This record gives sequence, C-alpha cells and structure tokens, in this order.
Amino acid sequence: MSKSTMALLLLILLGACKNNKSGTKDATPKPYPVITLKPQNAVINADYPATIMGIQNIEIRPKIDGYVDAIYIDEGATVKKGQLLFRISAPQYEQNVNTAAANIKIAVADVNSAQMQVNKVKPLVEKDIVSAYELEAAAYTLQSKQAALAQAQAAYNNAKTNLSYTTIYSPADGVVGILPYKIGSLVSSTTANPLTTVSNITQIYAYFSINERQGLDFFLASKGATMQDKLATLPPVTLVLANGITLPRQGRVETASGLINPSTGALNMRATFSNPDGLVRSGSSAIVRIPQPIDTALLVPQKATFQIQGKLFVYVMDSDNKVKSVDIGSNASAAGQSFVVQHGVKAGDKIVVDGISNLREDQLITPRAVNADSVYKSL
Repeated sequence: MSKSTMALLLLILLGACKNNKSGTKDATPKPYPVITLKPQNAVINADYPATIMGIQNIEIRPKIDGYVDAIYIDEGATVKKGQLLFRISAPQYEQNVNTAAANIKIAVADVNSAQMQVNKVKPLVEKDIVSAYELEAAAYTLQSKQAALAQAQAAYNNAKTNLSYTTIYSPADGVVGILPYKIGSLVSSTTANPLTTVSNITQIYAYFSINERQGLDFFLASKGATMQDKLATLPPVTLVLANGITLPRQGRVETASGLINPSTGALNMRATFSNPDGLVRSGSSAIVRIPQPIDTALLVPQKATFQIQGKLFVYVMDSDNKVKSVDIGSNASAAGQSFVVQHGVKAGDKIVVDGISNLREDQLITPRAVNADSVYKSL
C-alpha cells in the first residue's frame, strides 16, 4: 500500500471518530427546570367590561321659550349646587309680572270698594231703612272681589315663577358636560338636546353584565339568604380604567337586576366606587375586576404555557424524562402571572417551567428540579 493511500485512510478514520464524538455530544439530553405541581391558595380575577355613570346625571333643560342670553360656565367646569349656569332672554315674562302686579292693584281697589258698600248698607239694615237683601248682596259682591284678588295674586306668583325660569341654576354639585347651544340660540322646553348635563361624580356607578350561568355560579357560591345578603358578602372589587391603571379605591357590588335579559341572557349588575378627585368621568369605559379565592388551586406560570388554537398547553415530564404537551383548559383563568389549571394535570405532575419554545413532543430532557414556591414568588 502506498504512502498516499495510507494517509487518506488515516484522514477518513479521524473524521469518523470526530463525527462519532459530536454525535454522542448531540444526543445528550439538555437540562430544563421542572417543578412539581401541588395545591395552594390562589385568587383568580374575573373581568367584566363596564360603563361608568355618575351617581347623578342631570339634564339641564329650559322650562320656557327664549334666546340664550348668557352662559356663565364652560364645558368640563366643576360647579356647586345653586351656581348660576344660564340666562334666557324672554322679555314677555317680565311684562307678564308687571301686568299681574297691576291686576292685583285693581283687585285690591275692587275689594276695598265692595267693603265700603258693605259698611254703608249694614247700618241701614240695622235701622230697617233697607232690606237685609241689600246687605246680603253687598256681602256676596265683597266675596267675589276677594276671590278676584286671590286669583290676581296667583297669576302674579305664576308670572314671577315663569320669570325665574329665565335664570338657570345648578341643581347639584357636579361637572358640566358639553354646551351644544351658544349665546343667541333659540331654546325651549321641547328642544331635543339639553342645555348641558351636570354629573355628580364624587361617587360613580360601574354597570356590567354577567351571563346566566356565571350568575348562578356566582350566587350559589355566596353566603346569605337573600340577594342583598349575598351581595353584602362579596369581596371588594377593583376598577381597571381604559389605560390599564387601577382606581386606588376599591368598590362594592351593590345591586343585581331581578330580570335576565331574554335577548342576551345577561344579568345586569352595578358596583359603586368612591371618586372624590373626579378622575373617572361619566360615560367612561372600564373593567370591573371581581376576585374569587380558591383553596386548592393548581397554578402554572405563564412562561410555562403555550397556546394552540385558543387552548393552553404545558409540557409534562413522564417517568422516562420525556415531555408531552397537555391541554390544561382553553379558558384557564389568570391569577397574577400564573394560570389556574382546569383539567389535564394533577397534583404531583412535573412540568417544564422555562425554555419550552425549544421543546418537542416526546423529547428526552434532563430535569433540573426547582422549588415551586420560589418560582411563584419570583412572578
């Protein structure tokens, strides 16, 4: 055998040995952190879209016809009860007051004249100079004039009331809404839009709905004999605003409608929150978050899960250190940065908690046991 042939064989053998070593290295199972599932206390949050309303949303409407003469507030302004908002120009109501006042004077003069007639006839009747019929007729005339005076006074009061409607005051503390009418606009009691809306938002109502099944589960799990008793035992709830910020003050679910909407199957509920700084305005959208404690929950960290077609999966390690993907529930509820297991795994099962993007079905791994409590505390 020539020297060149021997050298070629040597190179081939060295390459084969090298490939064999690298193959052995590639076949070594990679280490993955694994925890053992065990029951523990948890709180899951049920989120419900809500619409916010102030405890008072008062439409300010004119009671008379006229032109907007003055606007004393601006949109979004905070007003106090009794504060002047608008003035309506309606000169006819001032004239009506003047006319009614003049009619009172006429009626007073008529009463005085009738009284004088009674005073004149009375001594004549006593002396039998005229018949008692004359006195009785004079008395009836006096009563008629007195009634006319009362009617004139009522008309005057009514005219003053109508005149008072030309100035509009705030009926409550609150925040002013939009001002659709400007100075010079013709308004009346039948105008489609109100002059504005005053919203009292020191407290706010969050209206939300739950479906019939959720409602049954909700109240069967609550203590109490009546609906109000059950509502009173519910834990405080949280309001999550549109930007994701949580309102600092918790609220309470106070009412549940007595009827289920037949078209939607929804049960309407209302939670009340304190809003002294006016951060949340009427018409806002938010989420009412209701906590629900669970004593024997199995939790898996979010980073240990992956989704396929809306279902949630984890990798469970078997006795041969191979992993298999298991569905733990497509509607698993989030609790912090963990998910509550609904089915698929049980206490004592071992799951991979990190690096799952590199795993494949039936892949052999080297488990690295991690304390479950330390994992949950780090979330």
